[in-house]
Amino acid sequence: MSAKHTAPDATPPSSAPAEEFPLVLKRVAIDTWRENVAYLHRDCALYRAEGFQALAKVEVRANGRRILATLNVVDDTGIVGCKEIGLSEDAFAQLGVHDGHAARISQAPLASSIPALRRKIAGERLDRDDFGAIVHDIAGHRYSKIELTAFVVACNQGELDREEVYYLTDAMASVGQRLDWHERPVVDKHCIGGIPGNRTSMLVVPIVAAHGMLCPKTSSRAITSPAGTADTMEVLANVELPMGHLSDLVRAHRGCLAWGGTAALSPADDVLISVERPLSVDSAGQMVASILSKKIAAGSTHLVLDIPVGPTAKVRSMPEAQKLRRLFQYVASQINLTLDVVITDGRQPIGRGIGPVLEARDVMQVLENDPAAPNDLRQKALRLAGRMLEFDPDVRGGDGFAIARDILESGRALAKMDAIIQAQGAKPFDHHAPQVARQHFEVVASAAGTVVGIDNLQIARIARLAGAPKVQGAGVDLCAKLGDVVRSGQPLYRVYADYASDLDFARRASAEDTGYVIGAADAMPHVFVEF
Repeated sequence: MSAKHTAPDATPPSSAPAEEFPLVLKRVAIDTWRENVAYLHRDCALYRAEGFQALAKVEVRANGRRILATLNVVDDTGIVGCKEIGLSEDAFAQLGVHDGHAARISQAPLASSIPALRRKIAGERLDRDDFGAIVHDIAGHRYSKIELTAFVVACNQGELDREEVYYLTDAMASVGQRLDWHERPVVDKHCIGGIPGNRTSMLVVPIVAAHGMLCPKTSSRAITSPAGTADTMEVLANVELPMGHLSDLVRAHRGCLAWGGTAALSPADDVLISVERPLSVDSAGQMVASILSKKIAAGSTHLVLDIPVGPTAKVRSMPEAQKLRRLFQYVASQINLTLDVVITDGRQPIGRGIGPVLEARDVMQVLENDPAAPNDLRQKALRLAGRMLEFDPDVRGGDGFAIARDILESGRALAKMDAIIQAQGAKPFDHHAPQVARQHFEVVASAAGTVVGIDNLQIARIARLAGAPKVQGAGVDLCAKLGDVVRSGQPLYRVYADYASDLDFARRASAEDTGYVIGAADAMPHVFVEF
């Protein structure tokens, strides 16, 4: 026979409404990644009186604010007591209160867009109002993880037509903050991702800003990659900037390289990403809506979009790239965004460093016109910057590359980058002696020959196992690229890690698959790309 444990502060059941039972807020130090979670003790009077169910949506009110959260029911008073309501880190921050503040909780009404969601699950086509309602509910945290997953999978299985992608994009851009810089053009550059290194934005922004064009670059942190632009820029300067400071900085310097999380741009996208990434779902329609909604919300009027193509890139063939390009172009035309889509070589990482510190080293080498700078990163950045410069009505078509090269070689790009770094709050960094992680090992060629293949996914995986981007100095430093002739035992790359466990994980992964293919020169894959 067993006895049920009753917490010492348990209160008897009551039929009184929830409004009569204010609870005490408690911060529960759990990072729930873009999801508001509330914690209620099973023996709480409200839990029994109101008929709450685990994983149901509840409304929490405090300090004149309200949030919707997913309810977790606990039996341990060490987490929350019977007169407390616990909130995860994200949820607690949104209420803007301190531990111990009074709060009230009630059942949340069913999201009004659920009928539209059910129709999408059934394979029906949705209209503008349907997507508007769904996105409004997603941004308001009215959907549970199960409902979010159902929406993502339904949109992935029954591919959205181009009008649906436009409706989704427009709805996502309309929810949350929308910036207006009160001038044209406002230029930006974006890559669809999947290529390690590839830190071209940190070169393009200072080149374009030095020319005088407005380029307020807000970027994401890495989710599944070894570094995002914000992670790498954070090695050099602060990236979490209040909107007021960011606006002043952009006006003064014509550009920035900041984390976009503080701007609340297209907040529904952030919620959807929290489901898409664990599922490895990245359908064309959702990709287009995610990228373009963020750009429109950020106030961009002109965008250069980079679609890398390669055997281990997100896009594996030219027909697939052309199809994706047409979808981007259609949606951009509907939302009045001037778009230039560039299909680039995605057969291998761009640059040598993979991880925040190593990528920052590459960027600064290019800006300083260091002979040791990775030429592929330099050339790609110049070509992308050239395309952006041609948005300037005073620049003749075809002249952009030469102008970008002159800005870089003259030192104007470096001066602009230094000014942006100082304005954002510079951090000490010496690219001649970067602070890489303390431990390392080398992966060497098992045979002589030519490097004919580099697996982007495997190299990125090894860099993440080594600790990147959380450990800024961790990652992979490439010693050989496609087409290089290597001898047996020659280093292909070095792996840096701060912790022995991370080093061991990365070593095991590289032992299973180095990510390199050594063979005859004529076995190297060719792709037909624009550059």
